[in-house]
Amino acid sequence: MTTGTFAGIAARAAEEAAAEGKRDITPYWRTLKEGGVLNEKYPGGVEAHAARLREEGHEIEVKGKKMVVRDWEGKIQGGGEG
Repeated sequence: MTTGTFAGIAARAAEEAAAEGKRDITPYWRTLKEGGVLNEKYPGGVEAHAARLREEGHEIEVKGKKMVVRDWEGKIQGGGEG
């Protein structure tokens, strides 16, 4: 199995828990694909992924056919420094 498969499983489980009224769920929407790209395979697709991120104050921009978090590199835990 790949990382993407596990991320999708975690995302679906988190949404199921939220639908059951649980508040402490895995914040899967904070994970991005390479280059800050939103994941179309998350529950609700990129629109739902974007909505979750916007709720946290992130700006989303369209680059070609993909949606990307603006300035995603500067928002990596630790400030993006290695």
